[in-house]
Amino acid sequence: MDVSQRYREAWEGFWAETSDTPGEAIWDSDPSLTSVPDSELLLPYADATLPVVDLGCGNGTQTRYLATRFARAIGVDLSHAAIAHARRADTGRAVEFEQLNLVDHDAVRALRERTGDTNVYMRAVIHQSEPQDRPAVAGAVAELLGERGRAFVAELTPASKTVLRQAAAGPDGPPAKLRRVFDHGLRPAGAGDKEVPELLRAAGLRILADGDTALVQTERLPDGTRIDLPARWYILARD
Repeated sequence: MDVSQRYREAWEGFWAETSDTPGEAIWDSDPSLTSVPDSELLLPYADATLPVVDLGCGNGTQTRYLATRFARAIGVDLSHAAIAHARRADTGRAVEFEQLNLVDHDAVRALRERTGDTNVYMRAVIHQSEPQDRPAVAGAVAELLGERGRAFVAELTPASKTVLRQAAAGPDGPPAKLRRVFDHGLRPAGAGDKEVPELLRAAGLRILADGDTALVQTERLPDGTRIDLPARWYILARD
């Protein structure tokens, strides 16, 4: 199974045209606003002596923080260009990064065979995936967890579309970082309110805890207001 050529090229194009400057990607927020609070939600449920796999790691900003909280950290992303960014930024060589297509079940299983049961961190991947690929993405989470792993998954809610529309409606159009997302054909907030928990359960995952949150962006509106996108988080285990 594979993602569409359009989807693959959209992500390769985005990351190929992104510099190594922290925060240039609109979602590349400082860990203090993302993986730090996310880890505080996950760690009471997780065995930190197990590895953690960051699915859709991008340039690895959050993965590098996760490496300070778990015994081993692995970042994977569909985009070769993203992985190249991540490896350049990991000057301390604290993280393992590799290209991985989450809808390729054989590749995901091979990763789990190498790592054993793992914890999973996944931030805003399902909503961005094409609809036909979302069950496989949820299935990748379940595959990697095994019996002992626990997952933190955060996904945008449909309310984010309203925030994005408002951000794009200014007299000058979307702010520059948001415009880049649209220009590359990326489609945020594509999943419905009920779709994400249904996908997770259908993949054999049990929701241990959940709650509302916001995915903090690195872009601001013309009046200086930071763009925060409504989202929901889930702590998950295999059934």
